[in-house]
Amino acid sequence: MKRITIALLLSTLGFLATEAAERPNILFLFSDDHALNAISAYGGPLAEVAPTPNIDRLATSGAVFENSFVANSICGPSRACILTGKHSHKNGFLYNSGNPFDGTQWTVASALNNAGYATAVIGKWHLKSTPVGFDHWEVYPGQGQYYNPIFLQMDGSTEQAMGYATDVTTDKAIDWLDSRDKNKPFFLMCQHKAPHRTFSPALRHLGAFDGITIPEPDNLFDDYATRSRTLPGNEMEIGQHMHWMYDLKLRKDEHTGVTLPGPDQHPAIEYNRMTDEQKTAWDAYFGPLNKKFLAEFNKGKMSKQDVLCWKYQRYIKNYLSTVKSVDENIGRMLDYLEENGLAENTIVIYSSDQGFYLGEHGWFDKRWMFEESFKMPFLISWPGVIKPGSRPQELIQNIDYAPTFAEAAGITVPSDVQGMSLLPVFKGEVSDWRKSVYYAYYEVGEHNVPVHFGVRTKQHKLIHFPATDEWNLFDLEADPCEMKNLFDNPEYANVQKKMTAEYYRVREYYDAPAWENELQAASLK
Repeated sequence: MKRITIALLLSTLGFLATEAAERPNILFLFSDDHALNAISAYGGPLAEVAPTPNIDRLATSGAVFENSFVANSICGPSRACILTGKHSHKNGFLYNSGNPFDGTQWTVASALNNAGYATAVIGKWHLKSTPVGFDHWEVYPGQGQYYNPIFLQMDGSTEQAMGYATDVTTDKAIDWLDSRDKNKPFFLMCQHKAPHRTFSPALRHLGAFDGITIPEPDNLFDDYATRSRTLPGNEMEIGQHMHWMYDLKLRKDEHTGVTLPGPDQHPAIEYNRMTDEQKTAWDAYFGPLNKKFLAEFNKGKMSKQDVLCWKYQRYIKNYLSTVKSVDENIGRMLDYLEENGLAENTIVIYSSDQGFYLGEHGWFDKRWMFEESFKMPFLISWPGVIKPGSRPQELIQNIDYAPTFAEAAGITVPSDVQGMSLLPVFKGEVSDWRKSVYYAYYEVGEHNVPVHFGVRTKQHKLIHFPATDEWNLFDLEADPCEMKNLFDNPEYANVQKKMTAEYYRVREYYDAPAWENELQAASLK
């Protein structure tokens, strides 16, 4: 009897070990503010001049989701939505400047860790809290920096890593993969700062787009007519609100005595962090370019439009140069999986916390529910499950990531999680999928973007600005750049009625309180 019991126990342990071994690893590769238009797999206007061949490898081996959206287009709240599978008003992290994220609530990291996964997060965290549910973490304080970044350690200490943040973060991620408990499946969140502001490229990528004129968006000179009256009050225009040093890399000593239009100078924070050797290389590149621009500018013959065009080219080239380092390091991670026999049983995701404006509407940054920041990249490879080269059209959102990862690992998802597992979409077994996605933005004051909520279907979008009680309705097929509000257009009366009803339906479905109550609750935390 004893031998039978021991044999049964060994058999059971063997089954559990096999089951654990078969559970997929999950590698979550994440960047900050990566616009779809700067990923060549999405086929945007920059695909030819600024390809991303390594990110595109996931498109070839897996799927590119064409209709992937953020629930709240701002860094910290997006990350909270990803971890919890809940909208901001449910997970409690409504905006960057509020309360710390409550990591004691259910998160997919804790769930995977409790289910036997080795878990780690390395890089940008930006949730004003200590990571919970991870065996290992090394994260930037706050936003982190591009050059010689500081990492917070699990023991409470800090470490400065010399080098470029995207490279260093990948180094640390690979080191963890090498040292992890290899008897367990892993969940790794490798999270980069790039291409977030201040758009500071690696030294090896300075000049990557020299001699190229990057195409300007058709609505670079948007006057914001025909839409919400709050739009002209924004403070995220390339022409008016980009800082000469902080964003555009003109050093103070290069324009002493020169009155430049725009906001007061902000410090060149990345430059001030560099070693002397790094500064020398930086100055050797930007110095001559800056002097050439200032010589032309000081002649007094550059129009306001000319200056905006110059700023756009400087901004977009720096932005795309930071993307090059992200793409290279995604390639390093994919190579590691292949070289170590991990590729076949690893789900690999590339995403970013939201999209970003690359001059569309004259803007940089994100926040507004317009397409460029509302859409977020989602590329995923899962050998044997996801059809290579597929481009699903379902409306997905970042609240879907947590239930997807949990179901892939065989974990029961709590009933209060609001997202939907994407496994049926991966397997082509979708019978009933959502017809719309809900959006909410709360960060009052930053870039002067107002609180607004909205709903989007495949063809239409409705945005509500509650403080001014304005409604904007767009037909995304007829007007993909969202230049004309159709809310009061009698030809769209039926669409307006349907979209308004859908707006209130989804707010009720997600249990969203009245906006005044949401703001009050947020201000108290």
